[in-house]
Amino acid sequence: MSLLSGDGPRGRPLQILIGAVVLALMLAPFLFPGAKALNTSAKICVMILLVASYDVLIGYAGIVSFAHVMFFGVGAYGVGLALYGLGASWTAVAIGLVAAAALSLALALAIGLFSLRVQSIFFAMVTLAVAYAFNVLASQLSDITGGEDGRSFKVPAALQPGFKWLDHPIFGVPASGKLIAYYLVFFVAAVAFLVLLRVVNSPFGRVLQAIRENPFRAEALGYRIVFHRTLATCISALGATVAGALSALWLRYVGPDTALSFSIQVDVLVMVVVGGMGSLWGAIVGAAVFVVAEGYLQDLMGALANAAAEAHLPLLPGLFDPHRWLLWLGLAFVLAVYFAPAGIVGALKPAEGKGKRT
Repeated sequence: MSLLSGDGPRGRPLQILIGAVVLALMLAPFLFPGAKALNTSAKICVMILLVASYDVLIGYAGIVSFAHVMFFGVGAYGVGLALYGLGASWTAVAIGLVAAAALSLALALAIGLFSLRVQSIFFAMVTLAVAYAFNVLASQLSDITGGEDGRSFKVPAALQPGFKWLDHPIFGVPASGKLIAYYLVFFVAAVAFLVLLRVVNSPFGRVLQAIRENPFRAEALGYRIVFHRTLATCISALGATVAGALSALWLRYVGPDTALSFSIQVDVLVMVVVGGMGSLWGAIVGAAVFVVAEGYLQDLMGALANAAAEAHLPLLPGLFDPHRWLLWLGLAFVLAVYFAPAGIVGALKPAEGKGKRT
């Protein structure tokens, strides 16, 4: 618990759920064979870090920002373009990550200093404009970024699928670079998540929550609101940058659709709300539920439609048509928000803690 700053999941149901998700991700290559399952697991790891870093802003600091996907894109493009231009080496990865982190910090500092003095919706609009401008810039600089087509690149040899570090499989799973790449994503995301958890449970994190609840009172007590919110923006940006770098390493590709699309920002916001805003543990639950639903709901609906057709049931085959999976996904999340407005974490925490943050 000291590693978690005493902020472990509260309540046995939540502990079991978090433990099951983490254990499933840890053993995913061995429990869920197939490329699709491994890709889904890796995406969950990346999204957990991205969602947790965004929750530092919206859940703890009370800052609504639409520029978070921009920092994710900076990390992805930084590592991707470094590997594309400098070759498939760990040096290129380090240079790309450092350059991306520096750019993210500069952008976050600029946004914080110049925009956090305005309130609520005005700040959100400023961040939306900055993120959109960055997306357009990445698309237009085709000589550097590859434009709309993006860039494909090679990763270091140890992460390539053809790399064999053992001659014999491990529990039936080939000991290839793909396995190393997955566990690189998993462990880096886990360490970064724990760092964010320490941050929000530090005195700095408590000040952020005080500012979120009553900024005027916090300022009257002597806390510098702009300073704390700007620092929170920088920390959140670094978390998103690392998530983007991990995504680029896993996909071996970077482009506007995978790194800078506004739909990613919307997905992150949904995951925060579904998991539970103001609790980093909600990032684990929200990301897992959303990514699994996004990846497998269509297949499930196809199976249900076929079963209904074979049973000659009226209406159901059309109702469960796989092409309507987005409709059902949206309906499921609307119902989840309606019946659990505090998110899954809020619904599962013990009754005596209802008045406190998880």
